[in-house]
Amino acid sequence: MGIEAAISAEGFLTTQLKRVINWSRRNSLWPMPFATACCGIELMATASSRYDLARFGAEVMRFSPRQSDLLIVAGRISIKTMPVLQRIYQQMTEPKWVISMGACASTGGVFDTYAVVQGCDQFIPVDVYVPGCPPRPEQLIEGVMAIQRIIDQEGIPPKGPDGRRVPLGIALQPTHVPSAQPVPLGLG
Repeated sequence: MGIEAAISAEGFLTTQLKRVINWSRRNSLWPMPFATACCGIELMATASSRYDLARFGAEVMRFSPRQSDLLIVAGRISIKTMPVLQRIYQQMTEPKWVISMGACASTGGVFDTYAVVQGCDQFIPVDVYVPGCPPRPEQLIEGVMAIQRIIDQEGIPPKGPDGRRVPLGIALQPTHVPSAQPVPLGLG
């Protein structure tokens, strides 16, 4: 009839501490942009005052991999820049997450050539894929929110049997539906 009966088997202090750590980690993501093409412009728009990525605690764009925990790969990746991207990913501190933003970063996009990597997930583990060419800022915000949900649920990304990080591979569905043109085309 002591304190052991009042505390669950998991332990009250450990459970609450994990929730506090995940809450602070979720609300203080420090993204590192790796923007090489037009998706970088949408990434900049997401951080601007109109869309305000700061509402989600991810406004502190860091350009040092040792100070960031979220890598946003935006745009096409060439064969020559892939070693740079790999080195940046390796220099980031654990736990770390990756968002592949746009068709070029996810699949190579329309650039089916020998010089463009057909998806950065061949070389680094990707947690969230944001579709589009280029994706809208709302879609990138949804990707950041997906990372936040992952952090709330699990905390540290899972590791495989070989000790390497397992990519989560969450693909977001496009939420933007283009509207019809306001003026009909005709020869009148």
